[in-house]
Amino acid sequence: MPTIANHLNLLARYNADMNRQLYDAAAQLPAGELTADRKAFFGSVAGTLNHLLAGDTIWLKRFSTHPADFPALRAMQALAQPSGLTHFFGDDIATLRAHREQLDAIILDWAPQITAADLEHTFEYRNTRGDLFRKHFGSVVLHFFNHQTHHRGQASTLLTQADIDIGITDLLVWVPDL
Repeated sequence: MPTIANHLNLLARYNADMNRQLYDAAAQLPAGELTADRKAFFGSVAGTLNHLLAGDTIWLKRFSTHPADFPALRAMQALAQPSGLTHFFGDDIATLRAHREQLDAIILDWAPQITAADLEHTFEYRNTRGDLFRKHFGSVVLHFFNHQTHHRGQASTLLTQADIDIGITDLLVWVPDL
């Protein structure tokens, strides 16, 4: 029976692999198409990628305040706090990919550091408006990974509409056979 640690490591690997696939697919867009307004929630493919970077950076910086003091998240201190969920990191694949790969490396290092006891912690944080929340840390970590999947799905749709195939996206492919 897989442990919670197995599940989090699976989600971290899936996240990193899917981000590679997404960025490889987005790199196939003709010049100007990355930033073209496609009437999506964040406008363009670049807008969606920027949102994912902003969300992940914000959450990882919040997670770095957990009493467990996860060693992998200490690297988050060196990263600037995004101005909000539409923070602009860049409008070219190379710039966005560099930040994405940095975050994914941190996530891959962080996931195996999380214990079952860490997940049971009541986690306090403030949203981007300053409102205070107290939530179950394990549930917030699941939200973190689900948020990425949700917005990658939006980006995948935008790329499919531009006749670019992102490839297989089902988590099931990453689940090991028994």
